[in-house]
Amino acid sequence: MSKFSKFMKANKIEKKNGFYAPTKSLCDDNGKPLEWEFRHISSKINEELRDECTTDVPVTGKPNLFRPKTQLSKYIQKMIAASVVMPDLYDKELQDSYGVTTPEELLLAMVDNPGEYNDLASFVQKFQGFNVSFEEKVDKAKN
Repeated sequence: MSKFSKFMKANKIEKKNGFYAPTKSLCDDNGKPLEWEFRHISSKINEELRDECTTDVPVTGKPNLFRPKTQLSKYIQKMIAASVVMPDLYDKELQDSYGVTTPEELLLAMVDNPGEYNDLASFVQKFQGFNVSFEEKVDKAKN
C-alpha cells in the first residue's frame, strides 16, 4: 500500500452538478422559472478562462514595464458559460433564436435582467468554490 493511497484519484469525491433558475422570464407550462444545470469546472479550465481575459497593460511612467489586467465582466461571463450544462449555450438553433453567435452573448440575451444576471454570477462563483464573489471583493477594495 502506497503512503499516498488516500490521495489517489480513486479516493477523490466527485462533485455533483447543481441547479438554479437564473431568470423569471423563462418558465415552464405552470409558470415556474426553468432551472438550468451547472457543472463544476476544473482549476485548469478556470486558469485558461482567466488567461483569455487578461492582457498586459503598460505601467504609467515606467517604459517597458507591464502589469496584468483582467477584464472581470468578460471573465465572469466565460466562467458562467463554461459552467452551464443545460440549456446548451453552444447550440446553434438556440443562438439563432436570440440572434447571437457566442455562448456569452446567448447568456446575456437569455438573462437580460441586470439584477438576475448579478444573482446568477454570484451563484456560479459560490458554486465554483469562491466563497466571496469578485464583485464583493471589488466593493470591499473600494471602501
